[in-house]
Amino acid sequence: MAYETILYEEDGPIGTITLNRPEDGNMFTATTCHEIRDCINEIRRETRTRVIVLTGAGEKFFCIGGRKDGMEKTTLYAGTLPTLDMYESIERLQKPVIASVNGFAVGGGHVLHMVCDLTIAKESAVFRQVGPMMGSFDAGYGTWYLEDIVGKKKAKEIWFHNPKMSAKYALELGLINKVVPDDQLKAETRKFALEIADRGAFALAAVKGAFNARHGGVSGLSRVTHDLLLRAYMEGEESHELSDSFGNKRKPDSSKFGH
Repeated sequence: MAYETILYEEDGPIGTITLNRPEDGNMFTATTCHEIRDCINEIRRETRTRVIVLTGAGEKFFCIGGRKDGMEKTTLYAGTLPTLDMYESIERLQKPVIASVNGFAVGGGHVLHMVCDLTIAKESAVFRQVGPMMGSFDAGYGTWYLEDIVGKKKAKEIWFHNPKMSAKYALELGLINKVVPDDQLKAETRKFALEIADRGAFALAAVKGAFNARHGGVSGLSRVTHDLLLRAYMEGEESHELSDSFGNKRKPDSSKFGH
């Protein structure tokens, strides 16, 4: 599938999505948000990949936010940058998503890396939330996830005071998982992803679903019970016996229940 603003490639069990607008700080547009959503929806339907990496093109920017260029001037949905489509697709994907931060992660780009399951960054990467400096905010994923990660007081400082944070400081806060030398980011990200890819895919999907369920309300709970627990249940001996007995109009063998 061809995309305008992102690149997608596979390397064994690793799929890599690259924000491909380095001339504009890899800022996402409405097209980018929809392309990431569509790409991830394609990934959901295949079993080739086990782990997804999200990164930015070039050496300077991971992502420094979003642009509304070309969108309608309306307060209705047509005039709203569809960042939630992008964030929700990452959250719903039953595969771990690693943000490989290759430079500045600012504003919406800062939220984007937080929505990913894990973050690895190069030493020179910079993290910053600048929304209120521009009269903007993300009072959803950007606040809830940040509070979960660093605690309420520190999250409020990041949103109210907007400090620049080095990769080292971000690691100390627990905002990211790993810092590596600049010239080793790609290799270390691949190594990290391959190690995770060796884990049980169903187990990883179940754990990710459980982490996300409390944020998702009925949708999050349904994701766990329907997509994961129901699937496991349907593979059990009890469900097979009940299905077979029903289909063959016979009394089920209850000795097979509860195993």
